[in-house]
Amino acid sequence: MKKILFTALALAMFACKSDKKENQEEEESYVIPSSEKSVSQSPLEESVARGKELYSDLCATCHLPTGKGIPGTYPPLDGSNWLTEKREESIHGVKFGLKGEITVNGETYDNLMPPMGLSDQEVADALNYAMNSWSNNVGEMVTAEEVAAAQE
Repeated sequence: MKKILFTALALAMFACKSDKKENQEEEESYVIPSSEKSVSQSPLEESVARGKELYSDLCATCHLPTGKGIPGTYPPLDGSNWLTEKREESIHGVKFGLKGEITVNGETYDNLMPPMGLSDQEVADALNYAMNSWSNNVGEMVTAEEVAAAQE
């Protein structure tokens, strides 16, 4: 009789623990949305966010994560008069690559930047990131349509 009573008590305790665990898992799986997710971004902010990933993957190797470039070899993008004053040339360079001499902030660079094989939207995103990061604040968004209009 004691054996039956002990077994019944053990089963009851196990069932209660199992039920509590399921309820606890349900409570833990519910995530309250953060306020950041509910705030919508402007099209430029969305493009800059996508461009940041592209820049990190493809551009930071030469132009560095800081956008400072490597003096005499790879021009800076941070504070670059090329980006702020030569919009069409910047679009063309990212879309088709760039070779030959260019002058950035008074310093001459003569190197090769190969085309990265990016879509028009990716070119726009990468440029929007570079043009609106570090000390740069161009503000006027580069669009995929603007990139598509660039001819080789």
